[in-house]
Amino acid sequence: MYTSEGIYLGLAGGERVVMHLNMVNRHGLIAGASGTGKTITMKAMAESLSDAGVPVFLCDVKGDVSGICQPGKQSEGMERRIDKFGIRESFSYQGYPTVFWDIYQEGGHPVRATVSDMGPELLSRILGLTDAQQGVLNIVFRIADDNGLLLLDLKDLRAMLGYVSDHRAEYAASYGSIAPQSLGGILRALLPLENQGGDLFFGEPALDIRDWIRTASDGRGVVNVLNCVKLVQNPTLYASFLLWMLSELFEQLPEAGDLDKPKLVFFFDEAHMLFSDAPKALVQKIEQVVKLIRSKGVGIYFVTQSPSDIPDSVLAQLSSRVQHALRAYTPAEQKAVKAAARSLRANPAFQADEVIMELGVGEALVSVLDANGVPGIVQRTAIICPQSLMAPAEETARQAALAADGMAKYDQGVDNDSAYEQLAQQKADDEERAKLAAEREQLEKEKAAFAAQKRKEEAAAQKKREKEAEAAQKKLEKQLEREEAARQKAAERRKAQIERQLINTGAQVLKRGLFNTLLGGGKKR
Repeated sequence: MYTSEGIYLGLAGGERVVMHLNMVNRHGLIAGASGTGKTITMKAMAESLSDAGVPVFLCDVKGDVSGICQPGKQSEGMERRIDKFGIRESFSYQGYPTVFWDIYQEGGHPVRATVSDMGPELLSRILGLTDAQQGVLNIVFRIADDNGLLLLDLKDLRAMLGYVSDHRAEYAASYGSIAPQSLGGILRALLPLENQGGDLFFGEPALDIRDWIRTASDGRGVVNVLNCVKLVQNPTLYASFLLWMLSELFEQLPEAGDLDKPKLVFFFDEAHMLFSDAPKALVQKIEQVVKLIRSKGVGIYFVTQSPSDIPDSVLAQLSSRVQHALRAYTPAEQKAVKAAARSLRANPAFQADEVIMELGVGEALVSVLDANGVPGIVQRTAIICPQSLMAPAEETARQAALAADGMAKYDQGVDNDSAYEQLAQQKADDEERAKLAAEREQLEKEKAAFAAQKRKEEAAAQKKREKEAEAAQKKLEKQLEREEAARQKAAERRKAQIERQLINTGAQVLKRGLFNTLLGGGKKR
């Protein structure tokens, strides 16, 4: 509950435990075993911040945080708690202005980011790429930029990786060596992210982070509830979302310095999912962003079972602590309890490690910063009760909130022309050009074959004509020979005939002469 003093967290020995609003952006931790009241603490703090006009972001891991949009229900137990905390006059059962979000697009408005917004550095950290693979991914992004190819979703990135793989020899001189093994490693690293729903997270319209920094018409901060029931089962995507969101806030928000109240406060439930088996580079980036984002007026609160779930480098940045009960039955669990106790500023009135195991549901050891930013001594505190519904929201209430929040612009995804479409079109154009070239080549081959065939046929025809001419010549020669032979034969016959005639004529002349001779001789006697 928000009061003039600040955020009223609960009672410790009859005294109010209050968190100063100007210290909320120093970050914090809410820890404790399952069922000890962490979610109630988170909701109570979120309500107080909303009442103070501070927008809030909540991770709804079990689905029960969604009830913050509806008024709580009166009960005998609630009435006793209201009187116990002395808030009868100021307490009212009420719902809070709520916007529901869901990366999987089932329980709220979609949350999307583009691959370009994520950038090669963050993407490399999320995917756990090696230095060589990160270098290649930077080259891929640079080639995309230089060629005007937008990287909006994962299919764009896959298409771009395939394109660079096919043309790596062409780009090696300008961008450096591009090892096919590194490209293959990046593609393999994308598979878990895609399988976990990355194809839904990466796309358009991309979320404008400023839509989370809003107040309602009554001045209360809007409570943004992210449905994480499915998301926490996919730690790679959960970490991707967290890192992108914090980086986006850090880049977009101006330096704010010390403010009277934060601009925005995040509560990340099941925070151990973010760091479990996380690459060292990813943890370092989260640590860096957590350190720097405070100056932007943003507070971050991790909600988990044990402080040991959070890396020491990140844990050191969390100033306010709300430690619910822990159970210790094994040496490892006892060690975790002692470590949790040591992270709190000691109270001489009790041993924190013993009290942690004695706390009941709704109780916590609380240590917050005073007005000067100094951690206060830890106090055993009964946590105040929320004013909203401590159960999942009714579906009608959820739908009513979705219809009235003004964020419907994100509901319909848009698949704009980007690298995938452009490269697909380029590939189609290349294939069409190759097809036309092949057709032209085939046509040229056919023309050449036709010309060759024509030349062959002409040669054959010429040869035939020459053969026919030769045959005709030979025939003519034979005919002439026959005619010449006939003429010679006729001439010989004529000659023989003439000779016979001459012979006959000579014989007759000779005969006539002999006769005359004979006649002449007779007359002389």
